[in-house]
Amino acid sequence: QVQLVESGGGLVQAGGSLRLSCVVSGGMFSTSYMNWYRQIPGKQRELVASIRGRGDTNYADSVKGRFTISRDNNKKTVWLQMDSLEPEDTGVYYCNAPDYIETPISPPHDYWGQGISVTVSS
Repeated sequence: QVQLVESGGGLVQAGGSLRLSCVVSGGMFSTSYMNWYRQIPGKQRELVASIRGRGDTNYADSVKGRFTISRDNNKKTVWLQMDSLEPEDTGVYYCNAPDYIETPISPPHDYWGQGISVTVSS
């Protein structure tokens, strides 16, 4: 069974850094697209960063130059390095594996982590 487990959130002062981790168990990780989303209070869930299996990345305009997404296919792990954090970055962050394939005969499925809280104080 595929599971996504996030870690690394917490409380940090504005200007500080946090590194989120998402470890994926099961499935065909190395060829899978991976995303980080966030849910800011009062707003819709937002796509923050994406990374393809081969390492190509995309970022929301609001985090470009401050956040970095990376992955290690051998460890089935994806990270989100968050620098120069702002109070507006406060929210719950989710790891997402869209169209993830568990086995070569399985249909693709959308998997989510449980979410991890990030709080940036001013």
